[in-house]
Amino acid sequence: MTTEPVGQVVPARWRARRVLVTGHTGFKGAWLGTWLAAMGAEVHGLSLAPMTTPSLFDLIALATQVRHTVGDIRDAAVVRDAVRTAAPDVVFHLAAQPLVRASYRDPLETFDTNVRGTAHVLDACRHAPGVAAVVCITTDKCYENREWSWGYREDDPLGGHDPYSASKAAAEVVAASYRRSFGPESMAMAHLATARAGNVIGGGDWSEDRLVPDAVRAFAAGRALDVRRPHATRPWQHVIAPLSGYLVLAQALLEGRPVAEAWNFGPRDEDVVPVGAFLDRLVAAWGPGAAWQVTGADQGPHEAGLLKLDTSKARHALGWQPRWDLDTAVVQTVAWYRAWQDGATADRLRQVMLDQIGAYVRADA
Repeated sequence: MTTEPVGQVVPARWRARRVLVTGHTGFKGAWLGTWLAAMGAEVHGLSLAPMTTPSLFDLIALATQVRHTVGDIRDAAVVRDAVRTAAPDVVFHLAAQPLVRASYRDPLETFDTNVRGTAHVLDACRHAPGVAAVVCITTDKCYENREWSWGYREDDPLGGHDPYSASKAAAEVVAASYRRSFGPESMAMAHLATARAGNVIGGGDWSEDRLVPDAVRAFAAGRALDVRRPHATRPWQHVIAPLSGYLVLAQALLEGRPVAEAWNFGPRDEDVVPVGAFLDRLVAAWGPGAAWQVTGADQGPHEAGLLKLDTSKARHALGWQPRWDLDTAVVQTVAWYRAWQDGATADRLRQVMLDQIGAYVRADA
């Protein structure tokens, strides 16, 4: 009898599994869809069309690897139809308005997407008898941020100063309500967990007002990156790290283990560093032509100064832990963007991702 490794993604568990990923045209969703497809899952995606140009979804031709549906989670009928068509075993809900500064510009859209949209997804899942597990992705910013020097635990108070953070805290409350209210009658709701991840980096992110995409655009254009808050501290991690956590969590849900609750997935303590220290690593990895500079006093809207997650629960109860340190995460991120800059084909860019996933899985924890 073969014993499966604890805390690791097991490809055989995903072979021929029907999986619905909402937000599959986004950065994290495209990475997740790529990984699942490579393991042999039948991946269905529901999302808006890609929101950036370029986009990872288009650059790797992910539409050829998954069953791609364009739709808005703010439309309950669209979500119900997508769930009915996909008939999934597992649902990963990533679709969201994911940007803090964008939430200041349009708070109503942010709350509508992240709160009501989440309710639409969960309600469709509770009426779908075949759904055996749901992982709802929120954020490390869902906590009431008190600028503590220690990490937030899953039972710390939820909150959120800005509309994005508050909307994700509200999505956590919605998920907990669905689990408590409908868990006794719905397998999907009885096996509903939420995942809170730190700041993710990795190849293929082109979002506005995110540090790595802004840096890549500046470096590729031969100019220094302007930085607003070099002392802001964040829990940096490669995108593969939290995705591995989502997959391990889903595996545990499918096993019927008592893990239908909230989970943190973040980096090691030593990889929680200020923006300036992170950029020094990025500049070193990029090489000639890369530089950053402070623009002066920041006049923008409020953003947290210090964010940190305590991942003890995931380490002990799931056996999960990050496998790459920050230096490795930065080098691997730059490697993808360099391949893109050199004009790599969709197949080549996708293979870079798969090679990195393989290297991550094989790395010592």
